Amino acid sequence: MRDTFTHLRRLLLASLACVLGAAALTYVIDPLQLFRASRLAAFYSDDTRVQNAGLIRSQSFDTAFMGTSLAIHFRQSDIDRALGVHSLKLAMTGSNSRQQSFVLEQAIDHGARRVIWEMDDFIFVDAADIEADPYLSVDLYRRTIKGIASYLFSAAMAKESLFALLRSVPPLRQPLTRAAPYLPVKFALSDIDDIYALPRDFDVARGYNAEKTLASFVYITSPVRSRFLGEGYGYDAMVRHFEQDALGLIARHPDVTFDIYFPPYSILQFVAMRDASPETLKIVTDLTAVIARRLTQLPNARLHDFRAIKAVTHDLGNYGDVIHHSPLVDAKVLHWLATGEYRVDPKNPVASLNELKAQVEAYRSALSTLGRMR
Repeated sequence: MRDTFTHLRRLLLASLACVLGAAALTYVIDPLQLFRASRLAAFYSDDTRVQNAGLIRSQSFDTAFMGTSLAIHFRQSDIDRALGVHSLKLAMTGSNSRQQSFVLEQAIDHGARRVIWEMDDFIFVDAADIEADPYLSVDLYRRTIKGIASYLFSAAMAKESLFALLRSVPPLRQPLTRAAPYLPVKFALSDIDDIYALPRDFDVARGYNAEKTLASFVYITSPVRSRFLGEGYGYDAMVRHFEQDALGLIARHPDVTFDIYFPPYSILQFVAMRDASPETLKIVTDLTAVIARRLTQLPNARLHDFRAIKAVTHDLGNYGDVIHHSPLVDAKVLHWLATGEYRVDPKNPVASLNELKAQVEAYRSALSTLGRMR
């Protein structure tokens, strides 16, 4: 019996030593750069909800760039060059306003004096409170005891730390760096500019074209799927989240300049709502009217509306589906932000919305194109 307890004690001590050793390795290597800038060659992850916590702590910046998948492919170098800023891209695919507001608050607390915010209607759908959000760890961002413990005692982070250590060995550096994108590790990007950006040799014409856009339109307007166009849309809840997450953040930081823009969806996104879910279209237009009126009254906010730029939004070759635009349009967005060409006039905040509504009502060419396709 005594031998059994002795072996058990040794097993427990060995297990504890392994756990503490892994935690120490994660602390020293710090792959997320949560405690300090990397002592080794830094590598980054496309898991932006986690990666952003480290970027905010380790990077120097004066501007935070936020958005959903509609803003995810921008490169920081392009933002800096077009707008004359030192930016940190914090866009998160599928993110809602609670997540975005929370992350932006952290960025502002760490030096952002300007926010570029891609704002679309869907971010205001009702969702979990940020404290209970299962997809974003507020404790990690706040570096609470719970957040630090979850980081240091994570087996996944220990694996990343070990890989980073091996990658620092000179003979292994080049082969492991080249192999990283194909291995089961998250921190595989050697350039911060590449975080969730399209490859520089990406075939834009193949990824974004009218055929894909029309196919997406057919898919989302199919009778068996069209009900999803309005999933999560509720006017009162969306207005409430706009007031809490957007207006609240802007009001709390009067010394920060907020450049907010409505992204240039293809016209087919609104036509799909018009034809298959008109009640959703009404919620969207009513909501954005409220947003436009409220934001344009704030002294530290500027609103830009790119949804009625017909030369872009009616050219279906600019899109990979009905909402996601190509890198060529990314460059246009940055140019428009720099020039203020489509800034909403506080004296007539719904002018661009009214123009969009007229375009949606009049649009018919997609239907004839689809008829030819079928």
